[in-house]
Parts: sequence; C-alpha cells; structure tokens
Amino acid sequence: MAEIILRETAAREGVDLRVSSAGTSDEEHGRGLDRRAAKVLREAGYTLPASHFAHRATTAELCSADLVLAMTTGHARILQRMMASAGVSADILHLWREFDGTVPFGSIDDYLQSSPGYSDQYSSGGHADVPDPWYGDQDGFYRTLAVVEAGAEGLLRWHKGGGAQAR
Repeated sequence: MAEIILRETAAREGVDLRVSSAGTSDEEHGRGLDRRAAKVLREAGYTLPASHFAHRATTAELCSADLVLAMTTGHARILQRMMASAGVSADILHLWREFDGTVPFGSIDDYLQSSPGYSDQYSSGGHADVPDPWYGDQDGFYRTLAVVEAGAEGLLRWHKGGGAQAR
C-alpha cells in the first residue's frame, strides 16, 4: 500500500521520487497485492500497478537507497542488521510514523534499543508502528490507509524542505 500511496502522492505534488517497496522476509515472496488492500486503494482512487509482487529487500536496493522506511520497529531492527551487513549507513533508516508526527523525528534509535525478546519480524513498537491489517478484517485496511496517507504527506513536506538529499 505504502509504495502506491507515496508514488501517487508525490506525482500529484509534482515531486519526482523513485519509490519501491520490499519486505524483511521471504514469507510473502512472489505474492501479489492483498485483495483487501487492493479494494481499499481502488476505493480511495489510487491506480493499482499492472503487476506487483512481494520480495525481500536486496543488498543492491539498500545500497542504492537515499532513504529506507520501516513500517514497524521490528522491521527497522531487521533492516538495521541488513544495512550493516551491506555496509550501508543506518542514518538513512527511519520509521514511517516519524513522518506523520506520531513519533518524534529522528527518534528511531530509541525504538531500536529495546528488543521484544522474540522475533523482530513479528514484534511491535505499538504506537510507533504502522498498523498491520493482515490478520484483521477489512476495516483494518482503512485504518492503515489513513496512517500511510498521513505519513506520505509528511514525508513529502520533509523532502520539499530539503530533508532528503540525493546521493
């Protein structure tokens, strides 16, 4: 959802961004957009890509990124390790919720220090995470849409203000 929303919001604002999305595991590899997410996006007026398949983030993607956005604190911890292995500075890693005002900007380190004591893949930072609607009903996708849209708008304000410097 976030890739589609951010790409279209940027285009509507006249901001030229290269946007891509990837996961932190292979468990959804090759799967298309969830039908419930597709329904919510279509209803909100977004254009769905002809093809969109999930994949795990690659070293090449991380090395070429100007900004890496994590949807959850657990995913941020995984991405931090992946980036360290790839020799990529974690300075470009942020939580999506930093851009909607839910978490203070630049506070990701506070969230990365605490570990849930179990899998980072399924851990949560509570309010610092974009809600994962996967295991819930259709209403969860509407809530996630609102959070992602707010984050996309905030990210573009930050970008326009000189926040993201292209490498």
